[in-house]
Amino acid sequence: MAFNEKMADRVREMIAAVEGNVEEKRMFSGLCFMVNDKMCVAVRESSIMVRIDPVMFEEIVGKEGVGPMVHNGREMKGYFFVDEEVLKTKKQLAYWVNLALEFNKFAKSSKKKK
Repeated sequence: MAFNEKMADRVREMIAAVEGNVEEKRMFSGLCFMVNDKMCVAVRESSIMVRIDPVMFEEIVGKEGVGPMVHNGREMKGYFFVDEEVLKTKKQLAYWVNLALEFNKFAKSSKKKK
């Protein structure tokens, strides 16, 4: 699974200050940052995947370099791909990472409880 190491380092630096459990897992053809057992941001070869409040769909999907995540022909609500071309500055990347971290507080955990 190839992913952009430089982008992963940039995301890692932003997520490092988060309180709680932060874990890195290889998935989605890249490296996924799990925050408190919930998918938050995944770094791929030329994009990142962010998990954002699905209520923001119309606002988010219209932005340059952004598209919904489609899995098995189905749009995944709240999951978006952001092209690295619109993530060149720290401010641009921080916008998306912060949206994902903000939603993470309310998102359902992907970890199955025993």
